[in-house]
Amino acid sequence: MCKYELEIVKSMNMKDKIQKDQVPFGKTFTDHMFIMDYETGKGWYDPRIVPYAPITLDPAAMIFHYGQTVFEGMKAYRGEDNRILLFRPDKNFQRLNLSSERLCIPPIDVERVMDYLTQLISLEQDWVPSKEGTSLYIRPYIISTEPGLAVAPSQTYKLMIILAPVGSYFSGGIKPVRISVEDQFTRAVKGGTGMAKTAGNYSSGFQAQAKASKEGNADVLWLDGVEKRYIEEVGSMNIFFKINGEIVTPELNGSILKGITRMSIIELLKEWGIPVVERKISIEELSQAYTEGHLEEAFGTGTAAVISPVGELNWLGRKMIINNNEIGEVSKKLYDTITGIQTGKIEDLHDWTVEIK
Repeated sequence: MCKYELEIVKSMNMKDKIQKDQVPFGKTFTDHMFIMDYETGKGWYDPRIVPYAPITLDPAAMIFHYGQTVFEGMKAYRGEDNRILLFRPDKNFQRLNLSSERLCIPPIDVERVMDYLTQLISLEQDWVPSKEGTSLYIRPYIISTEPGLAVAPSQTYKLMIILAPVGSYFSGGIKPVRISVEDQFTRAVKGGTGMAKTAGNYSSGFQAQAKASKEGNADVLWLDGVEKRYIEEVGSMNIFFKINGEIVTPELNGSILKGITRMSIIELLKEWGIPVVERKISIEELSQAYTEGHLEEAFGTGTAAVISPVGELNWLGRKMIINNNEIGEVSKKLYDTITGIQTGKIEDLHDWTVEIK
């Protein structure tokens, strides 16, 4: 039973539902989307579900000029029993508010927006694919809409949620990737917006990622923006290393995103009794661990892939092959456990999933 009412305008031209195993990421969208507006002094108002369609903005809308925007990414999964499950969506909306605070955007009511999201997915439930590895990607985002060129926070905003069915991240099975260590460009610095999920953090990485791709790498390993020594993230994911039996991940320092998958992995490792520590780790330390034969596994974590094993690291001409370029035991167990919980194959003993009725 939904607690909060909203206007629903149903689409009269229903698209064909996509149930294929491989759907290009972010290219196909469902019939409907959610919109809610904000105005200073009025607050968030007029929540509504409407047919998916282009929106109209004033050319002077501040989003175009000062990039005042935040977003999130989560997924809905269809289990073998046909239940539709979300994975820790409250944490995503809490993080959306953290990002909003950094960008001077008004916070949302998490409980209320969660209710609106469940109504949207309930309406669009036929779009949730059923094949293994597929899901319905959920993109909530907020944009500043006030027309004006004054350098100041906007007084009006739109919160929108769009949905996109997506295929398996690993079309041929989970495989380790090749990564280059980025020592020229900077992703973020402490005091900046690295801890927020905002558009500029991603577009600023495109040039480094394009360079890495030309060199045959899947992505880049980012170092800190001050000393260019300490490891931060890999691509747009958090990063973990297994060094001599201990799992190490960079500590949250104001420039690293607080990943929901990262959080879940740390909780699982502690539960399993596997040593895990959040701390500074330099690229020199990692290279030394590799030389000594102690670098046993490396993997990125995030919503899209859950676990993305790293099989090769390239730094200053040195090629480091990790675990014979194969997925490690801990990486595989984490991947199987989290995806099992997400799809209902494994009993959720942590109260992480939310079922869409």
